[in-house]
Amino acid sequence: MKRVILYTVTVLCLLSAGQISAQISPTNIDASIALKIPGNDAVNYSLKGFAGDQSVQLKADKDIPVVITRTIKENRLEVVITAKEDINFNFKQRINTSYSHDDCQFYMPGFWYRRNLRSPKEAPSFHTSDSWTVREDRLSVPMTAVFNEKTGEYLSVMRMDDFTHETLTTHKEGEVIVSGKTSIGYTGFENVDNSANLSFGFPYYETPKTYIRKLTLAPPVEAFQHLGKGESIQLTWLLQSGKVSDFSELIRQLWEYSYDTWRPKTVDTPFGDDFVKETLTGFFTQSFVDDHPLKFNSGEAMVVATCESVGRAEIGFVGRVLLNAFNALEYGQQHNRDELVTNSYAVFDSYLDHGFTPNGLFREFVNFDDSSVKSNAGTLSIRRQSEGLYAMFHFLQYEKENGRKHPEWESKMKTLLGKVMLLQNADGSFPRKFNDDLAIADGSGGSTPSVTVPLVMASQYFNDKKYLAAAKKTADYLEKEIISKADYFSSTLDANCEDKEASLYAATAMYYLALVSKGNEQQYYADLCRQASYFALSWYYMWDVPFAQGQMIGDIGLKTRGWGNVSVENNHIDVFIFEFGSVLNWLSKRYEEPRFNEYVKVISSSMRQLLPFENHMCGVAKTGYYPEVVQHTNWDYGRNGKGFYNNIFAPGWTVASLWELLSPGRAEKFLLK
Repeated sequence: MKRVILYTVTVLCLLSAGQISAQISPTNIDASIALKIPGNDAVNYSLKGFAGDQSVQLKADKDIPVVITRTIKENRLEVVITAKEDINFNFKQRINTSYSHDDCQFYMPGFWYRRNLRSPKEAPSFHTSDSWTVREDRLSVPMTAVFNEKTGEYLSVMRMDDFTHETLTTHKEGEVIVSGKTSIGYTGFENVDNSANLSFGFPYYETPKTYIRKLTLAPPVEAFQHLGKGESIQLTWLLQSGKVSDFSELIRQLWEYSYDTWRPKTVDTPFGDDFVKETLTGFFTQSFVDDHPLKFNSGEAMVVATCESVGRAEIGFVGRVLLNAFNALEYGQQHNRDELVTNSYAVFDSYLDHGFTPNGLFREFVNFDDSSVKSNAGTLSIRRQSEGLYAMFHFLQYEKENGRKHPEWESKMKTLLGKVMLLQNADGSFPRKFNDDLAIADGSGGSTPSVTVPLVMASQYFNDKKYLAAAKKTADYLEKEIISKADYFSSTLDANCEDKEASLYAATAMYYLALVSKGNEQQYYADLCRQASYFALSWYYMWDVPFAQGQMIGDIGLKTRGWGNVSVENNHIDVFIFEFGSVLNWLSKRYEEPRFNEYVKVISSSMRQLLPFENHMCGVAKTGYYPEVVQHTNWDYGRNGKGFYNNIFAPGWTVASLWELLSPGRAEKFLLK
């Protein structure tokens, strides 16, 4: 009896059906199927149909044990594969866009932007090849778009499926017959005789390399799905064409199109905001370290299996020591938790006495477990300095509102701000890394938006326009060199590539400037905020990646929609959101854009899924220690791979991020008091 796997699709089109159909006529689609007999190399067969027919049977030049029918209707391309005998297959298609490959930029959401030239040759980029195909679960939407910069035209292909199946494999490279059913295909682009081609198929096929861990490219992999005699599988892709003014507009259009097609729903998590915060305080209490000159919550370089505290204090990302101390203080006083209050004040007092370099900058990272770096300021970063300032202004404002003054801290902040402002370049940018004497270690301006936020806060707290003037200069740089060029990079401290955080920080910076501006100036910053936000949103998943049985986070039932990929170098998802939810809600009201507000609800519901508490520990040793490196695709940070965490994690920042997501409107309360 014939068994058929059918996938139902709801489609929203931006263009007329005739325009799509004209671009994907059978004459410009190449198709092939590779069949593999176990123990033998696969044999690839080119497939031909009958040009002009809407529905065609694709045939090889010899008899093969499979029937393949392709139907093109409006913007929908369907393929039905039926096995006449037991087979192991990989089905491939390519659409020739007719664009010159040299004229094109490329987009795979959450993974590939333009040509990935900010990424090193050890990661997927044009430095290694101008043609790439990747497994779909690497992407926040299983889509590829080719954008012709000269004409403004684009063509995209997006796979639609119920994506319910995944299976373990014995190998990660070469020809691999998967051990069960998978729903994961592949997508990408290829240069064929200098014509840009969209490439897509099923199951997954990664070329010219597969990316298996940080800065490690491995040989290509081609997966083969078993299909029993009489079985059929139906595969569906949607194609979308259009014309846009630039790459930023491409991202906006395709994000809206993807959102309207997938319509991600909130995840049914029965954890209310109050329960999440109360649970996260388990991290505040259990991780507190008080046997060193600096007091802090141990929040980075911890072992997932034990969550034992270590003697490493990190003020910004990834530890967020000061922000966690403020959050714990505020919560402790609101809920009569004396231990939280006492510990938090101990953190701030210790940093006032021991938390500064000889030149008056924050000691960003102190390792009490290694005496060789214990007293050395080391290389500093504009991002961590800025995140420390951000937390301190929230602390000082909170204390002032409650009748408590800290003149010594205010003096320290003014000194630190003065040193930081000496680093600002004539174009408004700030160097990424530097030494305590302000000698530049990394002059890249990609982290500049992180400092915009505390500069705006300083202008309000100290009522001093010089800080706002410096913040506005950063906006000039961001508009000219990052936002207008759609070039968001090097905000992640352990990677120097295209990343989510660069666009997220750019959006947040413009949000802060818009809040303290009026009229046309406010509109200018708001427009830039919205433009950067689409890039940040493009990193967040619209769909639920399938996991195989035995892959822990899949067995737990994790839904990936609402989680964000990290960067080209770091292919894992995490809960980095911080204030971005507030940014999106503000934009939603200002621009009457309900998608933003609705998607924040998806993010908020989804990001609480792995909250560890009794009988729901999610593979983490202690209550409230929210996991960090969630490995959702064939990639690992060093250990364990898809469906698991890395063995080392940094709950300091994950707790801080979720806390801010669940504390909306902080910037507006601070700046518009």
